[in-house]
Amino acid sequence: MLVVTDGDTAIALCSGSVPVLATPRVVALAEEAAIRAVANHLDPGTTTVGQQVQLEHLAPTPVGGTVTVEATVEKVNGRRVVFTVQANDERGLVAVGRVTRVVVDPERFLDKLR
Repeated sequence: MLVVTDGDTAIALCSGSVPVLATPRVVALAEEAAIRAVANHLDPGTTTVGQQVQLEHLAPTPVGGTVTVEATVEKVNGRRVVFTVQANDERGLVAVGRVTRVVVDPERFLDKLR
C-alpha cells in the first residue's frame, strides 16, 4: 500500500507534468508486489531479478490517494516466474499488467559484473 506523496508524482519522477501518481512509480510498486508474492517460496540463497514489465496505467491517482498493488503467480517456466499485477485506489482500477522475474543466485548473478 502506498499513500501518494509529491515525491511519487509524474512531476517528481520526470515522467510528466501533472501532479498524479507517476507510471514509473506504479511499475516499482508492481515489482515490489511480485517480490513479496514469492519471498517465502524461494530456496535459501536465491532471489529474483526483474526481466520484463508490461503495464497499462489506466487511471490517475492524486496526491493523498492510497494505492494497493497485488501480484499473483501466473506461471513458472524454469527459473522464470510470470505474475499478473493489479493496482487499485479508492476509486477503482488504476493499472493492470504482467511482471516477469528470474530466480537467481545473487553471487553468481553479480559475478557477471566482474
